[in-house]
Amino acid sequence: MEQAKLPSCYRHPGEETGVRCTRCERPICSRCMVDASVGFQCPECVRGGSGTGHSRTANHPRTIAGGRITAGRPHLVTHVLIGVNLLVFLLGRLNPALIDEMLLIGFAFDPGLGRVVGVADGEWYRLVSSMFLHAEIWHIAGNMLLLWLLGGALEEELGRARYATLYLLSGLAGSALTYLIAAGNQGSLGASGAVYGLLGATVVLVRRLNRDLRPIMVLVVFNLVITFTWDRIAWQAHIGGLIAGVIIAYAMVNGARERRALLQGAACALVLALTLVTVILRTAALS
Repeated sequence: MEQAKLPSCYRHPGEETGVRCTRCERPICSRCMVDASVGFQCPECVRGGSGTGHSRTANHPRTIAGGRITAGRPHLVTHVLIGVNLLVFLLGRLNPALIDEMLLIGFAFDPGLGRVVGVADGEWYRLVSSMFLHAEIWHIAGNMLLLWLLGGALEEELGRARYATLYLLSGLAGSALTYLIAAGNQGSLGASGAVYGLLGATVVLVRRLNRDLRPIMVLVVFNLVITFTWDRIAWQAHIGGLIAGVIIAYAMVNGARERRALLQGAACALVLALTLVTVILRTAALS
């Protein structure tokens, strides 16, 4: 007689389990089980809090990446990032000189200031400030739409700290690759690097959860076509961010639980180290 197949965890399709949440009765795997007074509960029921006999903070369910699931405002970091990008864009519209001070430029003489400016001249902050710059309405609209669509799901699955780390390191990697390849006097707005990091991370996450890859791959291909066909696009930031996002996300959602933190830390350290080495070598070449 053929053995009956066990149901799959509702949060991790493909992982069979015989355990169900004592509240909602959905199947949950070992990574989603949270001890309750009777049996186990799923992360969503624990996060809801009511009817468990425990306070909302009594148990701390974890995401697929090991991050803590927080009650309320599940997309807080995404909303903050969107707000910061919109604020910088508005300030840039009101004061265009601000963009000149924040954009990514390697090494160039600014006739308006009468001096040399750029990362190679010690203005390393431009690697970060350029991550929040947009040139036109269509530019920020497209990036914020992607950030809203992709960021919420990633923040839920990775947790706030890991998600913020992914965003910032992807943006830095995009800035570093732009700094390395682009002409020293070429100014660049690198906000898309971080967003492309989210694209790469989403591909990894969807694959890890055994979901249909076709929609996200169509989105990736569409954006890559735009990257290499439209003029005045810093393709280096896109590719740098995409690669960094894939590397970091793979480490965050794969590997045994007991080695998960070590693998995640190593991947983030690797991306950061490569970014710093790239910046240092390029600075030495331009100085």
